Amino acid sequence: MAGIGFALRKLARRDDLLGVLQGYAHSAFITSGPWMFTILALAGINLLGRDLVAAEELALFRVVVIYNFCFSVVFTGPLVLVATRYLADAIYSKEVDAAPGMLLATLGLGYAIAALTAGPFYIWFSGLPTAVMVGGLVNFFLVCGIWVVSIFLSALKDYLSVTVAFGVGMVIGVVTTALLGAFFGGAGMVWGFSLGLASIQFGLIARVFAEYPYKVARLFAFLAYFRRYWDLALIGLVANLAVWSDKWVMWFVPEREIVSGAMVIYTDYDSAMFVAYLTILPALTLFTVNIETRFFEHYQGFYRDIQQHATYDQIARNHRSIIGALLDSCRNLVILQGAMCAVTIFSAPAIVGALGLHYQQIGMFRFGVLGAFFQAMFLFCTVILAYFDLRRRNLAVQTLYLLGNGGFTLLFSDMGFAWYGYGYFLSSLVAFVVAYLMVADAVRRLPYFAFVANNPSVR
Repeated sequence: MAGIGFALRKLARRDDLLGVLQGYAHSAFITSGPWMFTILALAGINLLGRDLVAAEELALFRVVVIYNFCFSVVFTGPLVLVATRYLADAIYSKEVDAAPGMLLATLGLGYAIAALTAGPFYIWFSGLPTAVMVGGLVNFFLVCGIWVVSIFLSALKDYLSVTVAFGVGMVIGVVTTALLGAFFGGAGMVWGFSLGLASIQFGLIARVFAEYPYKVARLFAFLAYFRRYWDLALIGLVANLAVWSDKWVMWFVPEREIVSGAMVIYTDYDSAMFVAYLTILPALTLFTVNIETRFFEHYQGFYRDIQQHATYDQIARNHRSIIGALLDSCRNLVILQGAMCAVTIFSAPAIVGALGLHYQQIGMFRFGVLGAFFQAMFLFCTVILAYFDLRRRNLAVQTLYLLGNGGFTLLFSDMGFAWYGYGYFLSSLVAFVVAYLMVADAVRRLPYFAFVANNPSVR
């Protein structure tokens, strides 16, 4: 993301408040566009839908969106991460002529994944009415496509078009969902929401082709990266499984809701956690606009000077500058996210009331905010591990998070309603501590990793 981060940082450094606001607003859509669109649109549709459709129809729509969102990101995770690495290498070597072919190939594979996974589930296990079932399947295809197109968002310097695509899509999705829902119930809501997703997907696809006006060629060249970066594909799978594992466990508590067939959810827990996730938006935007770009400059200088046969003293100075940049960044992130976390926890009753949630959700919401704080810190640690190409460490800590989030949530779910959410908080805390120790060790021994551990000639 550092590429577009430099463009956003330049915008945010303009001598006016509007530039700052624009920089961070664009960053929010670029870093979190798909899930922010889903959460905000889902919240708006829930508020409008109460007066337009029956509660059962609204529940059908809600479960389709939640299932499509969570399972699509899990199934496409390996494809997205490996393709991102291929695109990054192509940009570095200035061979971006393969981008159009790669986009079509990844979209085709994403749709194939959707057909092989969501297809059988919706047809045989969902128990949904035919119109809702077909609309849900189309919706799943569109969400998978958006995850795939998101690979290219960091490579597009035209941040305005990305923001416009998500903004327009959100408006279209909310309006068409409300209109079609009023006439056709749950099926109309699903198809209306899909129209918003379609406008986002095809708008972004058009922008990618405009950015890379090359002939379609070498469509499946990136598939060779799956053999070379198999651990990266596993990271893409395990990381997304880890994020959603606590929700899946909570779907089987006594308070769960059986909506249709095999489709079950626990609305109180899901809605509390989704709102809690929104608290990390400021940290994500700060990371993209300021922190990652600053770290990247020092990171790039460290390896550039090594390639130019720098002296040991220069390498040591660059090493210290990376450590200093990371320490400053960590302090800024902790202060920002900590302040957001504290204010949200203290204001939880007012926030829950304003959003129309139940007051019984306050405890889960507070645990969710605490968990989101440590999950954000954990995420930034894994990004640093990725920069240093420490894939095995990244895979290990993501696996730990998966086991912890699922295991702790299962443990505390048996202890009763008062403990709901504690498992997510505790697993995020443990995962962050372990990831931080891994990053600290890697940064401390960075010259060793540069010259020995990650050196292909030594291996």
